[in-house]
Amino acid sequence: MNEKVNSRTKKLSFTGLLIAMTVLFTAYIFHIPFGLNGGYIHFGDSIIYLAAALLPTPYALMVGALGGGISDLLTAPMWVIPTVIIKMLIVLPFSSQKSTLISKRNLVAPVISFFISATGYFVAEKIMFGTETAIFAAFSGSFIQSGGSALFFYLIASAFDGVGIKKRVFQFQ
Repeated sequence: MNEKVNSRTKKLSFTGLLIAMTVLFTAYIFHIPFGLNGGYIHFGDSIIYLAAALLPTPYALMVGALGGGISDLLTAPMWVIPTVIIKMLIVLPFSSQKSTLISKRNLVAPVISFFISATGYFVAEKIMFGTETAIFAAFSGSFIQSGGSALFFYLIASAFDGVGIKKRVFQFQ
């Protein structure tokens, strides 16, 4: 029982830490306004990717929803609802079931997440602004953001795998 509570406490602690890091990397660190729609480019998605590869899915979903949602609440409130939905969806291609963060699935997952994100923001922009140029804005911004976030994720995940973070923190077997 005590070990189970300890494991849940670790997961919740890491979830809170990763939510805070997502907010920082989305709203403040390398936050670059992009386009006329109130959007911006950031590396917060890399922290969401990290959460998805490190934590079980329900915890990673919280990181995506709360980290992305709080960021938009602070910087671009009109995007909160679409962001909460989209950031939860970009978690799904990843797996935390392997003993390392970098796995075959997690190498491909950022590419799938790009299409989820770009499509989600295209639909949201089309609903909110009704513009035919929404596809260009959604895909160009998402391409830059997702590409940078994927690269940042690969670097962080490789470094964490190098020190065995999953085994050390979560005693992954």
